[in-house]
Amino acid sequence: MSPISRSSETEMTPKGLHDMKRTALTLLTAGAFATIAFDVFGQALSPLFGHAKLAPVGLAGATIKSVFGTNPSGAAYLLHSLTGLLFYVVGYFAIARPVQIAILPKLHWSITAIVYGVALWAFALYGMAHLVAGMKPFLGFTGITWVALWGHIVYALVAAAILESRGVVMELPKRTQLALG
Repeated sequence: MSPISRSSETEMTPKGLHDMKRTALTLLTAGAFATIAFDVFGQALSPLFGHAKLAPVGLAGATIKSVFGTNPSGAAYLLHSLTGLLFYVVGYFAIARPVQIAILPKLHWSITAIVYGVALWAFALYGMAHLVAGMKPFLGFTGITWVALWGHIVYALVAAAILESRGVVMELPKRTQLALG
């Protein structure tokens, strides 16, 4: 099977280029819809039902300021958008799902997505918020912590569902064994 998608070849033929474009478009689409789902859940639905409201742009701004000493206007929104559109979805596509297929090939993709969502949550609220931006680990385990957990799981499930429905799954190359003697 191809390392780009189950239905394509990776050589630079017109079909291979078409499949690479299709994969890239699918990744962007999955990232866009997953980011919208994350933001709607965390900034609209959660507060509507009496829970905390997520502020991912605020966290992105604190991270930028911590790293660069300043947070230019628009930079935090751009970081949040690029993270959702590209970085997180590529992480699922290129790392989480291929590793899961190599180790537990029969495990349903939704379980992988949930675990990936929890990993994103830990990365965002411990790695970025605490280690980089200097906030309390997991934002002090307040209401926003748990909304963020569910938000990241929602993100991962939406992104994974789109990738899976389009058949865009990267698999690690099969290992070959050398014959000795």
